[in-house]
Amino acid sequence: MTSLGSRLFCRLERMCYRLPVFLNTFLVFSITGEVSYLVMVEAPLEADQQKTAWSAWWKVVHLLSQYFMLGNICWNALLFYRTSPSIKGVFLGGEGMGQGWRYCYTCETHTPPRCSHCYDCKVCVLRRDHHCVFFDQCVGFRNYRYFLSCLLFMWSGLLYATLMNAEVFIVILKEGVTLHSVLLLLIPWIMLISGQVTAQAFAFAFIADTCVVGFLLVSAFFFFHLFLMFRGQTTREWYSSRRPYSLGLLGNLRHTLGVRWYVCWLSPLISSPIPGDGINFVVTGSLEPGR
Repeated sequence: MTSLGSRLFCRLERMCYRLPVFLNTFLVFSITGEVSYLVMVEAPLEADQQKTAWSAWWKVVHLLSQYFMLGNICWNALLFYRTSPSIKGVFLGGEGMGQGWRYCYTCETHTPPRCSHCYDCKVCVLRRDHHCVFFDQCVGFRNYRYFLSCLLFMWSGLLYATLMNAEVFIVILKEGVTLHSVLLLLIPWIMLISGQVTAQAFAFAFIADTCVVGFLLVSAFFFFHLFLMFRGQTTREWYSSRRPYSLGLLGNLRHTLGVRWYVCWLSPLISSPIPGDGINFVVTGSLEPGR
């Protein structure tokens, strides 16, 4: 009985860890579907432009733009999820150990500076930044590029979706700021359950609200991590106000995104290897070889 209860608890725990991933995926595809509907059906609104060549090109450009962003979000998220940030397979020779190295009793190995153990991933992570609950994965040296690129395209996609949903807010508020319109924007679920709005009106209001709230949250995450990248810090180091590993702006960009940092964000297919001295810097905490 105890064994059965333990197994059920473990499965429930894994489901709770995966729930933010499924919710995030559902919202991304829901927003994309709603914006596609707005582009294909609702816009342009002017009757004389509905069947013109300009209208067709307008729709093609918008659809290509949004699916380019969706493709990059999904691809970077998949690579982020499949790229292990742990120290497994990286080293670890005793000759390279220097100041700042520690011993992890859980993993039973020596770990370099900026490496710490994640009790959710159950492994030591190389240059650990934080554990991302939305992907159920740690953000570290190996997958930071994919994490940042995913944030970039989520931010641009939500900005685009928010602008496209401006018409939804205009339609809801076209009769003025009434109690009905305010409640529809703030608590669409209650309005749907109480029968005050149709399912279609609820869907548009809910996704429009999600775009605005998501854009604000992703903006905070994205610009915070840009700030950290420019300073050569991790989130844990930012808490302590330490900057012992900054290589300057250009050095930090190359160290995080690779030698092709200026184009690697366009697609995860673009190879952008980290410089050899950067890898040595992560493992040993020094740019001097052999330390």
